[in-house]
Amino acid sequence: MERAVRELWAESRDLLGLHSPDAAAVPRAEMPPTPLAFLRDHVSPGRPLLVSSAATRHWPAASLWPTESYLADALRSTAVSLHLTPDGRADALAPHPRCASAKCFASAHVRQVDFPAAVRLIRSSDPGSGLVAYAQQQDDCLRGEYAAVAGDVDAHVPWASEALGCLPEAVNLWIGSACSQTSFHKDHYDNIYVVVSGEKHFLLLPPTEHHRLYVRDYPAARYVAEPEGEGDPTLKLELEEPERIVPWSSVDPYPPSPEETAAQVSSFPLYFEGPRPIHCTVRAGEMLYLPSMWFHHVSQSPGPNGLTIAVNYWYDMQFDIKYAYFNFLRSFEINGSKRIDAPEGDLEETTD
Repeated sequence: MERAVRELWAESRDLLGLHSPDAAAVPRAEMPPTPLAFLRDHVSPGRPLLVSSAATRHWPAASLWPTESYLADALRSTAVSLHLTPDGRADALAPHPRCASAKCFASAHVRQVDFPAAVRLIRSSDPGSGLVAYAQQQDDCLRGEYAAVAGDVDAHVPWASEALGCLPEAVNLWIGSACSQTSFHKDHYDNIYVVVSGEKHFLLLPPTEHHRLYVRDYPAARYVAEPEGEGDPTLKLELEEPERIVPWSSVDPYPPSPEETAAQVSSFPLYFEGPRPIHCTVRAGEMLYLPSMWFHHVSQSPGPNGLTIAVNYWYDMQFDIKYAYFNFLRSFEINGSKRIDAPEGDLEETTD
């Protein structure tokens, strides 16, 4: 079975045109595609696409948001949801608070703060101090909390909306620093991800390589603030009550030490010994089309204003025969990769 799955990995990358020896490159377009070309060449085969800054040159945000003062002035009296973690890893695995040899799925502490205070905390984020802030609310926040600046970007991506046959379900704004990263996950959305300031660095795996990420079930936990209220908090991880189980990737592609690297390679050989992940850096002004169900890990670099700012458009995925194929594929166990007691209909979705 493992041999057959490895052949599937190679064949699927060949069919997608993602098989260069240096970790495949995402296809790049210098101009936005027509709806027909986008549907034919990327949506239907499930193939990512990077579009140059020509796609966003007309956005007011392209020149205004990277400045030092524009967003702070426009949102001066706006309260926003700020996500706080001790290490910049929200919605990721962390040491279990009650068992040193186990892990749990940790979500950020969310605090409502005024926008200038949020920017101050984001810019001063430091894992060494135990506090990293990231504005990463995922509830259509650009058209909600950040409505005052929503008109600075297109309400949707016209060629994508026409090809996908719908308008985006959510448009989100992300503001962070180099300290934040997002662990491997997949989304049940077709995603158009646009960087406005700084850069986003993606590691990508197609859905056919599901087994390489060793998705397993972990108890959910959440960071809580001590003390609550004003001032910079100290964060403590507590298990959720009642118990909630979250399926999540066990793989850390960037282990923090040689010892942890050895442990990861030994525990998760399908990832570390398989084809190299697809690397893609999205620079200011560029758009990445990320098809639904693709696994992605994201890190970031700030722009001249000290921030990484991005907007993404989530379009509902089509639950078609490809989704049935994916569910069938992940039902197999390959080299210890199968989840145990996996609930049906899970959605492994998180921050970018």
